[in-house]
Amino acid sequence: MVTFNDIKHNEEIRTYIKMADDSLSPMGFTEHGFAHVTRVMDVTEQILKKMGYDERTIELAKISAYMHDIGNIVNRIDHAQSGAVMAFRLLTNLNMPAEEISRIISAIGNHDESTAFPVNEIAAALILADKSDVRRSRVRTKDHKAFDIHDRVNYAVEKSKLEIDTENKKFILHLNIDETMITISEYFEIFMNRMILCRRAARFFGYEFEIMHNKMRVM
Repeated sequence: MVTFNDIKHNEEIRTYIKMADDSLSPMGFTEHGFAHVTRVMDVTEQILKKMGYDERTIELAKISAYMHDIGNIVNRIDHAQSGAVMAFRLLTNLNMPAEEISRIISAIGNHDESTAFPVNEIAAALILADKSDVRRSRVRTKDHKAFDIHDRVNYAVEKSKLEIDTENKKFILHLNIDETMITISEYFEIFMNRMILCRRAARFFGYEFEIMHNKMRVM
């Protein structure tokens, strides 16, 4: 049985994660390396534990989250699909069963908002975890004059946390935003498609999705 620890300590996979992030840096994209995939993995795990899924499903979800951005080494465009194909080959070489590989590559291939859909519980959890990772530390440059709109939005988010409210059946994304840097409309200008996808993912579990901006509900 292939475990998450096997994946985490696999040097080939770690190389693809690092090199994928390195390839995004010259293009000005925010950080997509170990800090991002680890945070996404942690939140994905929390979601499925709260939803009551079995340990093996949670382990497969952690693997999906850890590997979800390796396709950026090929190209940012269609990186979800490229990553799914890469994961298929890597996991096949580790002799993982086809049924488990299928669940993982479906999730990886369905995490980018341009083409994604919550096709299974792993994909739904991965979408929510990935799209809620908005934070200042993901911005590569600290030169405010060099910021584009994505940098300004991420840098303005001083704190973000996804709350899983099982009593009221809600996923609530709590954001503390420095409004001297952006307006809330600018946030939605960049992230509206991602937030719509989060709503679909939440509804996979029978939940609603809300955003709280500086303790005020905005979605």
